Amino acid sequence: MPLTATTLSTKMTDISELKKTCSQIRRDIVRMVHAVQSGHPGGSLGCTEYFVALYNGILHHDPQNFSMDGLEQDLFFLSNGHISPVWYSTLARSGYFEVSELATFRKIGSRLQGHPATEEDLPGIRIASGSLGQGLSVAIGAALTKKQNGEDTIVYTLHGDGELQEGQIWEAAMFAAAKGVDNLISTVDYNNRQIDGDVDDINSLGDLGAKWHAFGWDVIDLDNGNDLESVIRTLKMAKEHTGKGKPVMILMKTEMGCGVDFMMGSHAWHGIPPSDEQLENALGQLEETLGDY
Repeated sequence: MPLTATTLSTKMTDISELKKTCSQIRRDIVRMVHAVQSGHPGGSLGCTEYFVALYNGILHHDPQNFSMDGLEQDLFFLSNGHISPVWYSTLARSGYFEVSELATFRKIGSRLQGHPATEEDLPGIRIASGSLGQGLSVAIGAALTKKQNGEDTIVYTLHGDGELQEGQIWEAAMFAAAKGVDNLISTVDYNNRQIDGDVDDINSLGDLGAKWHAFGWDVIDLDNGNDLESVIRTLKMAKEHTGKGKPVMILMKTEMGCGVDFMMGSHAWHGIPPSDEQLENALGQLEETLGDY
């Protein structure tokens, strides 16, 4: 049976501040995508709590001293790179680069490309991503390297549920379990939506928890990935299950477009920018807490 995080008690002293960060990052997302009339707001909004939790207390990282090798630091790889707006905003709000650079998103010459890339040397980015299915393989290589180096650090990945229709994911899943890559925590954004419709209608994943179990992973169900406290508890639980011979998979149920009412409940906002009127509507629902860029 899947593990649950309900029995893990966690006292969060800064939860109100983290919720303010979530609101600001959501403002960044809709503004960035609107400004260039291009990008992917839906999944970015849906994964905001995950990114805020990961980069504020879970991930062992040093924004001021970023290096590509990440020695003695935890690493994060975004496999579904199209949700770059939420990652860029999180990195900027965490101190990797100036928040003002968010205004260059998807513009000519910008380091903030539509899909993350490495040639511009943007701090926080270690691989080009967006070609779906590849991030898990990269993360396994990084995790094995850290094991060989004797590091007590963890590698994290995030994937879309539609991405799991890629065959390379399952080759990597099999390899990670066979080689005991137990310093790896992967998460699937399980919103059941992809660009063409519901995942179940396009190519059903079936019993996803049973699949990952069968491939030899520890599986943790996160029933509400848009509840910040639940995300934090679950990520802490996942850390407790590292070092025990198996990679860890979190199946995180989210709502695409979460935080903006007219973007929720449909796949339509996977890759559609808001109009001027829709932007004002969205910003009216999201409190400005840290200052807009």
